[in-house]
Amino acid sequence: MRLTPTERDRLLLFGAAELARARKARGLRLNVPEATALIADTVCEAARDGARLAEAVERARAVLGPDDVLPGVADVVTEVHVEAVFDDGSRLAVVSDPIGGGLDGLTFDGVNGVNDGSGSLGSEAPGALLPGPAHDDPAPAVTLTVRNTAGVPVSVTSHFHFFEANPRLDFDRAAAYGMRLAVPAGSSVRFGPGESGEVGLLPIGGERIAIGFAGLVDGPLDAPGAREEALRRAAACGYLGVPDTTEQEDER
Repeated sequence: MRLTPTERDRLLLFGAAELARARKARGLRLNVPEATALIADTVCEAARDGARLAEAVERARAVLGPDDVLPGVADVVTEVHVEAVFDDGSRLAVVSDPIGGGLDGLTFDGVNGVNDGSGSLGSEAPGALLPGPAHDDPAPAVTLTVRNTAGVPVSVTSHFHFFEANPRLDFDRAAAYGMRLAVPAGSSVRFGPGESGEVGLLPIGGERIAIGFAGLVDGPLDAPGAREEALRRAAACGYLGVPDTTEQEDER
């Protein structure tokens, strides 16, 4: 049987989640990979059952509590991202605070350090995340107004090539070419159905090669003719916000 890379990833996630379920059923408390796999798989299975995105996220939030995981896990697993196939298409589900009992409401008990009574040890936990020195985030190079014309929420992650974001998002695609969201790495911006809002964008760094995403570029962003070809592909695929002509003056 031949499987696509996406199908192989789904089976790997399911296998890890089944191991987590078996260990949880034996009364063992789960570690970070086990808890993450179980939460993500719960979203995928809910989608397979025909649940909507919001319902799938709520199911994932309910699958584990602080007593089901090892000390410190609730402080590390603060957000789980997983792409699942729903009845209305593939959607990125973001499960925030999936376990609870994290860093909020902590007390110091004088013996074990920081503790909230539910197995979370705060900064004393193995693998705890400690804040580094404060720094100023770079100012956005471009600010765009984005409107979600879809009937479902759309989330875009920090380093996604914003030009290739969901085709039902209406914004100036030409201005967003080669850009990403000006938000911390690993975070995302959510657009509710019918909602509009402003986002700041920054140029994608590094070697500036966009592979995958929606397949509108699949190569170096700054190659000769790459921008014009990407705009042509976007127009052909029905993306909103594409100008009527791809004759644009040289950008930036």
